[in-house]
Amino acid sequence: MPKIFAIVMTYDKNRIMTEHMIYKYNQIWPDHPFIFRIPYQDANTCIHESDQIQYIQTDKSIKPSVLRLLEDLDDEAWIYWCIDDKYPIELETDKISAMFEWVATNTGQSWSGLLFCRCRSMWNKNYLTNDLITDADGNQYHERNTYEQIWIHQFLKVKVIRHLFNAFPDQIPLARSMDLYKETIQKPYDHRILVTDHNFSTFGESSSYGKLTRNCYQSLLDNNFTIPTEFQEDIDEESIFMGHIPKGFIEKGKYKCKRLVPMFNKLLY
Repeated sequence: MPKIFAIVMTYDKNRIMTEHMIYKYNQIWPDHPFIFRIPYQDANTCIHESDQIQYIQTDKSIKPSVLRLLEDLDDEAWIYWCIDDKYPIELETDKISAMFEWVATNTGQSWSGLLFCRCRSMWNKNYLTNDLITDADGNQYHERNTYEQIWIHQFLKVKVIRHLFNAFPDQIPLARSMDLYKETIQKPYDHRILVTDHNFSTFGESSSYGKLTRNCYQSLLDNNFTIPTEFQEDIDEESIFMGHIPKGFIEKGKYKCKRLVPMFNKLLY
């Protein structure tokens, strides 16, 4: 795969989550194609610049920060959208690479996005069109009709994120407010984004209402990260996953589960 920019929505205070997220990509997908673009406000937080990490100075506010990261990129360029609140646990990298190559080079349709983590509301047909698309290898995809699950890590064209954030208010009081805003924004028809029919990944959520999740805290410890004092003081008791419950985790502690869907014989996370 050719190199593409991975756009990280974060800010200085959450640098530990950004560092952990990138570490997990390097661990799980050693030959990944990403050049991570990370916003910063204080230059002292630019601690690991390399050929796969770029720091770009931005405003602390969410909207101008994200738009600044996209400023020099063409609308039709592909990016990997990866906010700091998620990190990979399991990725079927060969499958993901092949499916992205098909989506990015398909001449019959002009696709604008690929989500390979089918979870939560992506099993709800209300968020999908009636089209079922099949590629040359037999992989199947559903077209998404809204910005639902836009916060999961996924491949997108720049124009999708640029349009969404341009439509947001200039001042966003809390990150979670964006969930309400996105539901009021019409996705342009030509911003055609897909989700795979099957799930090919597992992500962990890093935080919940400002606290480290139990799973992220444990992963930081397991991978020898030094956890900043402000995050050590109050750890959320829940572990939150998207895609699957990781192998061996059920015995280790609590996890957040949405509901059982008999027709798919799956738990939604």
